[in-house]
Amino acid sequence: MHFALPPRKTSHPPPYAARSSRNPILRRARLQLGLFISCGIFLVYVLLARVFASSGRVPSGTPEVVIITTLDESAYSKEYIDQVKDNRRGYAAQHGYTTFFPKVTDYDLQGAPLSWSRIPSVRHALTLHPHSTYFFYLDQNALIMNPSLRIDSHIMERSRLESLMLKDKPVVPPDSVIRTFSHLKGHQIDLVLTQDREGLAQGSFIVRQGDWAKFFLDSWFDPLYRSYNFQKAEGHALHGSLIEEQEHVVQWHPTLLSKLALIPQQIMNSYNPEGSGNEGSHLYKDGDFIVRFLHCDSDPARSCEKEMEPFHKEWHAKQRQNK
Repeated sequence: MHFALPPRKTSHPPPYAARSSRNPILRRARLQLGLFISCGIFLVYVLLARVFASSGRVPSGTPEVVIITTLDESAYSKEYIDQVKDNRRGYAAQHGYTTFFPKVTDYDLQGAPLSWSRIPSVRHALTLHPHSTYFFYLDQNALIMNPSLRIDSHIMERSRLESLMLKDKPVVPPDSVIRTFSHLKGHQIDLVLTQDREGLAQGSFIVRQGDWAKFFLDSWFDPLYRSYNFQKAEGHALHGSLIEEQEHVVQWHPTLLSKLALIPQQIMNSYNPEGSGNEGSHLYKDGDFIVRFLHCDSDPARSCEKEMEPFHKEWHAKQRQNK
């Protein structure tokens, strides 16, 4: 039986086919494309690395303190509003701080009194200034009277704050069963408030930047609380329910109470001595940081503008002395 033999190789093989002239061009294009992709990936990596590396750093020029005052331009003259702004800006410029002046109508309060606008205004400031440390809310019916005092050294510096903290004190005077914690240290505090004879004073307070501050403000502004018919709201329609909700939130939420410090009223919340009904609270004395004209906007017998005028002149004189 015979099998077919494979064909013999010729001793004259055909010449190799000429390489296509397109192959080097194609390879070069592929090489360039790969190079561009590699460079793009490397560039994205570098940018992301810089973003994450700088996220923990405070950008140069960031103000340590933001001073917030919500303004009701429909209830006061332009001169009064300008004087309030001038007061805050002059103080901020002296210490490298910044200011934020939203209007009371900038936020949807869902029918709540305009005084509630202070809560979203502070929350707004936290977003606008994510690298600032302290946010000082001061009511529009108040003036900074001692421009030499800094927020940090006067109040928020750890050792200073610990010396000011009122520990084991009823949150709502005179005899609340809920008291401030006695074991807290200055670095643990994220909310600083004062009291007057009515309770917690919400016209002058400081919060520290962070997740806790956002949680506190969101809790305080919760629509459910705003719908409660708090007792004090009958006596002070503009402020009463706001105070009572704050007291309720702070008293009955240990997470909030664990970050709260009450300090003496004269440190940042002195009241105008001529204001009716201010008896029993700390009244302004020369050298105090703040003077507030409490309830001057809700008492028809009083005028916020007239009460503020002599204090504004005194503040201007002090500003000139410091320059």
